[in-house]
Amino acid sequence: MLKRYYLKEVMMIKITNTLTGKKDIFKPIEQNKVKMYVCGVTPYDDSHIGHGRVAVVFDLLYRLLKFLDFDVTYCRNFTDIDDKLLKKAKAVLGDELRYKEIADEYIKKYTEDVNKLNCLKPDCEPRVTDHIEKIIAFVQGLVDSGHAYVSNGDVYFSIKSFSNYGRLSKHNLDDLRAGSRVQVSEKKQDPLDFVLWKGTKEETFWKSPWGYGRPGWHIECSVLANTYLGKQLDIHGGGMDLIFPHHENEIAQSESLNKKTFVNYWMHNAFVTVDKEKMSKSLGNFFILRQVFEKVDPMVVRFYFLSHSYRAPLDFSFEYLESFEKGYKRLCNVFSDVECENKLDRAAFTKYEVCNKMLAFLCDDLNTSGMLGVLFENLNEIKADKKLLCIVKVFIQDVLGLTLEPIKEKKVEITPEIQALIDERETARKEKNWARADEIRDKLKQMGVDVQDKKI
Repeated sequence: MLKRYYLKEVMMIKITNTLTGKKDIFKPIEQNKVKMYVCGVTPYDDSHIGHGRVAVVFDLLYRLLKFLDFDVTYCRNFTDIDDKLLKKAKAVLGDELRYKEIADEYIKKYTEDVNKLNCLKPDCEPRVTDHIEKIIAFVQGLVDSGHAYVSNGDVYFSIKSFSNYGRLSKHNLDDLRAGSRVQVSEKKQDPLDFVLWKGTKEETFWKSPWGYGRPGWHIECSVLANTYLGKQLDIHGGGMDLIFPHHENEIAQSESLNKKTFVNYWMHNAFVTVDKEKMSKSLGNFFILRQVFEKVDPMVVRFYFLSHSYRAPLDFSFEYLESFEKGYKRLCNVFSDVECENKLDRAAFTKYEVCNKMLAFLCDDLNTSGMLGVLFENLNEIKADKKLLCIVKVFIQDVLGLTLEPIKEKKVEITPEIQALIDERETARKEKNWARADEIRDKLKQMGVDVQDKKI
């Protein structure tokens, strides 16, 4: 089998493990089976470029593990009850209790977006609100074992009860307490204690042993992972912003109740930045996926993600996308006219050195940039061998998730905002205000508009 050949005789999959701080050889808990959990979205708004990157990174890992003949169970949740959802429902629908309508709308949109990125559907996509009874039972277990306490209808996890807190994020408890806010809730026994269950007024949300309420943010993933994958996971992933406190708190909850190591390999992808700054609505550098897809083919976006290490910050701009579009078009031109069987011939795959090299890079902590380097360096050799051409094409489609279908040219809609900028730039050029003209040109470029100047 291909799995035995590669994993035992040639190479092992290596993963940069946040827990150990180094690149570790991957060894599943159960032979040939992999249990993988990835934190999903809180569906209160359109999904942005950062969400797309998380989806593509772990879709790639899912595809690679399946290609290597692992039996993978991939679980990604939806946080469909949260303060942000309630606030959005109140603002849009006038009633925070109509949060489900908001969640349904944005779950549908998120699913459409990741489908356009050609991400495979996870094996399970649970919603928090479908598992309230299990959450209550989990919290009760923590209370009964002395790891949590009830305070005026809320339930808090006691940090002091878990000696390994801070192991994942490398935080020191004393430093965290010293840096905590001066005003700490009187309900807490320790400023670092976090809420498991939020009490609410009577008859709202769900009834529990501690009164009516709803789950805290962190408890949900512990419960959903436990429900669908068991007490111990092979891989847990998400964006690096989740390392602390979310994933740190997941470890504390899960290991306190189950008395087992919760996750063996923690994987985190880096941020998406714009002009080297973290993407943020407040900074005005926020790009949602469906707006990007209006200007750029989703496969170019996926190719852009895959051309960078998942552990390195990814600086986003339409100008960058344009350069990567050329590289992707080159691949499409090479492979699009080739008729091949949809199923990859794995035995034949192992006979080609170029294929072995590409796979070696992928198995080395998802080194997609190295893998693509081998691909482009050997395109002439690949094109010269029809069988190799087909093998590589199907590998790219199956493992990298790139469709290799010809790209349809996008027409940029000239909105009133864009037209106003074009007019302002033309005026600046006539006034020989070249600095302002260049500034507007760069802004238009980020909006997907390439301005061609005429002589004045």
